[in-house]
Amino acid sequence: MSSAMPVITTQNAGENLWFGGGLLTFKVTSEQSGGELCVFEHAASRGKRTPLHLHADSDETFYLFEGEVLLHIDGVEHTAVPGTIVSIPRGIPHAFLVISELARSLWFVTPGQPMEAFYRQAGDAAASRTLPRAEIDIERLRAVGEGTGAMKLLGPPPFPAAVLAQEDRAGLK
Repeated sequence: MSSAMPVITTQNAGENLWFGGGLLTFKVTSEQSGGELCVFEHAASRGKRTPLHLHADSDETFYLFEGEVLLHIDGVEHTAVPGTIVSIPRGIPHAFLVISELARSLWFVTPGQPMEAFYRQAGDAAASRTLPRAEIDIERLRAVGEGTGAMKLLGPPPFPAAVLAQEDRAGLK
């Protein structure tokens, strides 16, 4: 018998976590879903980016509500705009960069563990629903990714030098 339980999370409810330069708000935890999935809202400002990485045992899918995101998936760049849904199967190298003032999306990660453990260990409890500075601590992500087995870091953010230089000049390292 499944240990999943019914979950209803209203628009501004959920546990908040500052993670990698963005704000995660858990809507359904892996515990609530019996380990099947983790659902969270993600909000981030311009310059939020991830290193090139993959998840060996989890699939990620997100729906972009607001903003614009540059994606690097398996060596190909794509631009996501509002209404775009992105599904990245396990084992596929990927990264993303927020290129609008704000990007808001809803993420579904299956299965829910160990990715939720990764987010929690690599993030910090958010005292408010404010956005943190768009910074990443690659060494912390690498260590937690290796420790949980949730993420394998493959390299720095793979975006064009011109895009990264523009973000760095704006103080968004």
